[in-house]
Amino acid sequence: MIGGKNSHSIVVGYVLWIFGFMGAHRFYYGKPATGTLYFFTFGLLGVGWFIDLFLIPGMDKEADEKYKVGAKDYDVSWILLTFFGYFGVHRFYLGRWISGAIYLCTGGLFFIGVLYDFWNLNKIISESNS
Repeated sequence: MIGGKNSHSIVVGYVLWIFGFMGAHRFYYGKPATGTLYFFTFGLLGVGWFIDLFLIPGMDKEADEKYKVGAKDYDVSWILLTFFGYFGVHRFYLGRWISGAIYLCTGGLFFIGVLYDFWNLNKIISESNS
């Protein structure tokens, strides 16, 4: 938390948790390795997904301490990536027009680009906010 503002929202964390079988909430909170594991195992067959219901407040606090607040909003970026990443909308929001257009024409660069962005979006936003 910088300047009294949190980088990540617990409400958005729980909204993404609803889609936890694909690991969206884990990626959102900066845990790409376990997010990928959840992505390929449907939230550890639902068990890990349920346990995360209770772990989200701690993950939220860690993310608030780790990532920089600035002009680009983490919540907006993550919602755009999670629901419209296939179309590159999050890339347009971040001012990356060329890659956004490529995503739009190639289905998120054949979905591999979307998974790449799940891994790197927090870092991209944090660097943009520096």
